[in-house]
Amino acid sequence: MDEEKRLSIIEHLEELRSRLIISIVAILVTTTLAYFFSDAILYVLRAPAGDIKLQAFSPMDGFLIRFRVALYGGLFLAAPIWIFQVMRYLEPGLMPNERRFLIPGTVAMVALFVLGNTFGYLMLHNMMNVLFSMFGSELNYLPSADQYISFVVYFLVSTGVAFEVPLILLILIKFGIVSPQFLRKQRKVAWFIIFVFAELITPVADPIVAPTVVMMPMVLLFELALFAARFVVPKPASVTPNAATGSLIEQKTSSAPGD
Repeated sequence: MDEEKRLSIIEHLEELRSRLIISIVAILVTTTLAYFFSDAILYVLRAPAGDIKLQAFSPMDGFLIRFRVALYGGLFLAAPIWIFQVMRYLEPGLMPNERRFLIPGTVAMVALFVLGNTFGYLMLHNMMNVLFSMFGSELNYLPSADQYISFVVYFLVSTGVAFEVPLILLILIKFGIVSPQFLRKQRKVAWFIIFVFAELITPVADPIVAPTVVMMPMVLLFELALFAARFVVPKPASVTPNAATGSLIEQKTSSAPGD
């Protein structure tokens, strides 16, 4: 039994390794492709800040910043592949009739990731206006390309991952890790956690309005996940009346004297 358990763990690790290799190779290929378009990607990332000129302060910044921009573009372009690998890794835990949702689930995860990035990108313009207005007339802002790109990429990745929460919750419910009843009971706690997360990824002076704007779609997605949970919650095993009666008769027969 221990040998079988050990082999099962090794098989899972081998499966995880193969999925990671495929994902990493895909990201390397798309990152290399994105590097040749790093100027265009950098322009798109800079656009929410308006007409500013990003400053570089190190001889290596030219390469490092372009590489970071290309890496983000590679992660974005390779999202269908690495998300599909995640779903394939979870496939053995699904029932045969549930595996038909593998492709739709992958499409949904990619769509939510893109939707989260789009929402975050639209938020950046107003966020930058608020941040720049805080410098006033006594401070002169010299936008560091390294710090600016790090901030924008962090915010976009955070909103993209945050929009994956509904599918993550459905997966946890499907595998019985959490229950819809527990999530409904802890709804206020979940909303508070979402608000705290929104506060962390919106570093603006306003502590209420901006985080609330980020929080609203996340709460909506959380509630949609609770609604959809009724269709994926594991059904308890039921025993048919005939099977139960037959089992009872068999027990009585086996315990009869003289057998």
